[in-house]
Amino acid sequence: MPLGKPSAQWQSAPVTISGRLEGVEWRGAPGLTPYPAAFDAMAERAAAIADGTADELVWLIEHPPLYTAGTSADPAELLDQRFPVYAAGRGGRYTYHGPGQRVGYVMLDLDKRGRDVRRYVHALEAWVIAALAQLGVTAWRAEGRIGIWTDDGGREAKIGAIGVRVRRWVTLHGFAINVAPDLSHFGGIVPCGISEFSVTSLAALGVKAELKAVDLALFETFPAFLETVNTAS
Repeated sequence: MPLGKPSAQWQSAPVTISGRLEGVEWRGAPGLTPYPAAFDAMAERAAAIADGTADELVWLIEHPPLYTAGTSADPAELLDQRFPVYAAGRGGRYTYHGPGQRVGYVMLDLDKRGRDVRRYVHALEAWVIAALAQLGVTAWRAEGRIGIWTDDGGREAKIGAIGVRVRRWVTLHGFAINVAPDLSHFGGIVPCGISEFSVTSLAALGVKAELKAVDLALFETFPAFLETVNTAS
C-alpha cells in the first residue's frame, strides 16, 4: 500500500476529505485497513518526506479490530488477547483500534516546521479538542493522563488517544477519535495504562456524527493546528 504517489485506488476512495490544505496532502483509505499494511505505508511515506521526495500527509483511515502496543506497554495490561496485537513503535501503552474509530496518521516535517516535539504533541491534542468542539463536544487534556477527555454522565471518560513517534524529524502515528466503535472491545486492555477511567465515544454521548463529519471538523481546524506547530520554527 504505497503512499508515495496517488493511485487509482486512492483516487476512487469514498472519503469526504481529499486534496491539499496549507501545503499538506490529505488522503483517506476505503474500508478497513490492516494495521501491518498501514504501518509499512506510513513508514515508507515518512522516509520519503525526510528524503524530500514526497509531500507531508494527513492520512485518515479505519482499522479492523486490533490492539497496538506502544514502547511502554506492560504485558499485564493486556487482559484478553481477543484481537491481534501489534508493536507500534510509538510512545505510550496499549490502545484499541477498530471500526467506527477515526484514526489519523499525521506525517509532518518538523525539520522545516520546528524541531519541538513537545509543542507538536500539545498542538495535536489541541487540534483534536478543537475538532470535537466543532461537533458540540467539550473535551480537554488531563494533567498526568494521556489522551483526550470529556464528560460522560458526570464522570470523566476518554474519547481520544494520542500516540506519536518522530523519525528523522518526521512525525508518525497521530490520533484516534472514538466516533461509534464497539466500546466493549476496549475491555481486552487497560487503555493507555489508565484503569480508573472509562472510555466513551461520540455515539455514547448521543452525538449523531458520522466519520465524514469528524473528517470535516478536522479539516476545518487544521490551519490553527499547523500554525501552532510552525511557531516552533
